[in-house]
Amino acid sequence: MGCGNKDNLPKSYPMVGGDGPQSYAQNSSYQKGVMDAAKELIHEAIINKLDLSIMGLSHTSGTFHVADLGCSSGPNTFSAMQNIIEAVELKLIQLAEHQDPSALEFQVFVSDQYDNDFNTLFKTLPHSRIYFAAGVPGSFYGRLFPKSCLNFVYSCYALHWLSKVPEEIVDRNSPSWNSDSIHCTGSVKGVAEAYSARFRNDVEAFLNARTPEVVPGGLIVILISAVPDGIPFPKTAAGVLYDVFGSCLVDMTKMVRKNNSSLAVDFSGKPAGLFLTSGMAMSPSSSSSGIVARVSSSSSVF
Repeated sequence: MGCGNKDNLPKSYPMVGGDGPQSYAQNSSYQKGVMDAAKELIHEAIINKLDLSIMGLSHTSGTFHVADLGCSSGPNTFSAMQNIIEAVELKLIQLAEHQDPSALEFQVFVSDQYDNDFNTLFKTLPHSRIYFAAGVPGSFYGRLFPKSCLNFVYSCYALHWLSKVPEEIVDRNSPSWNSDSIHCTGSVKGVAEAYSARFRNDVEAFLNARTPEVVPGGLIVILISAVPDGIPFPKTAAGVLYDVFGSCLVDMTKMVRKNNSSLAVDFSGKPAGLFLTSGMAMSPSSSSSGIVARVSSSSSVF
């Protein structure tokens, strides 16, 4: 499944690498907060839903494989992996038939787009870790691992990045043209439908790719931004921010056109060229939602 020519690789829009003031590594405290807030929920899911007996790991030695999809280039990923491993170890201790929990080894895979700054990422790899670590470049909208390879899949604040911009919203002749807006406000029905359709297709592609990769009894945990039921996106804090930011960009663009000059914009860690979906297609009940999928013995998701 390799690709011999780099020109054939899909477009890659990674976060800003390095560890400078504008890097993702220095501007990801919000994502860290979301990860910490979900820690107990993930522990509960592992204790109550992860089926080690189906995996054959409840009373024998073996390797437990964990993957973080959308790891970016900051240290958050390794904190998340440590939390997951600690919860799995606790579950092993609670299983009376498991005589030696330390016999189980852990393999962690961190994955992101081809141009992600894996060098900076692995510089933050903890020296005292109890797991093996490896990087896996590629898009999580396609296959990344062999069949029945993963016991646990984790993705935090990554799945809201669409695989591509909906074509309708950038077509001036389309009723779904997004005009001067830089995001999905929900005010134009065609725009909202275009974003929702793209998001729905992307999530389906993500889950279809994971289905053969996750072993029976495994778990998929997804943390993603979303919109509360009944509240228009422009009325949320994020919506207000994007409206103001978008208005500034439009005004700056008009100034550039008027002065016939060029414009350089620093997105402070956010990749250019990708649009952010509001998550309305999922319609969860809170502004930050978690999805836990248990993979049954037939390896079907949900």
